[in-house]
Amino acid sequence: MLALPGTTEDSSGPTLSWRVKSKSLAWERPLRRSDREALGAAAPHGPILAVRVADVGVKEALVGDDPSIYFTTPHFNGYPAVLVRLDEISADELNELIVEAWLCRAPKRLAKEYLDPSP
Repeated sequence: MLALPGTTEDSSGPTLSWRVKSKSLAWERPLRRSDREALGAAAPHGPILAVRVADVGVKEALVGDDPSIYFTTPHFNGYPAVLVRLDEISADELNELIVEAWLCRAPKRLAKEYLDPSP
């Protein structure tokens, strides 16, 4: 993630998070008791990453297309972020997801420079 322009890592809290120009794009998100209760037997046991997405429609599409990788909890209802089972996602797919998160959170000029680096 840190290879993306303007991205910083915040390790000041109990979990790591990544931001672009002070806007959160991804963060470690261990399940809380309420999450485990809501998910029941479907609650994953491995590491989880929360990742911002463009909107709730994108989130719903990801969860609907591949619930073995992407999921959500009631805590994230109405919020444009998806939870990712890191043990299940491929490195390429995770990279694509992170870049998309970065693009939707980065300032427009920075995103444009990233997409078209020619002067």
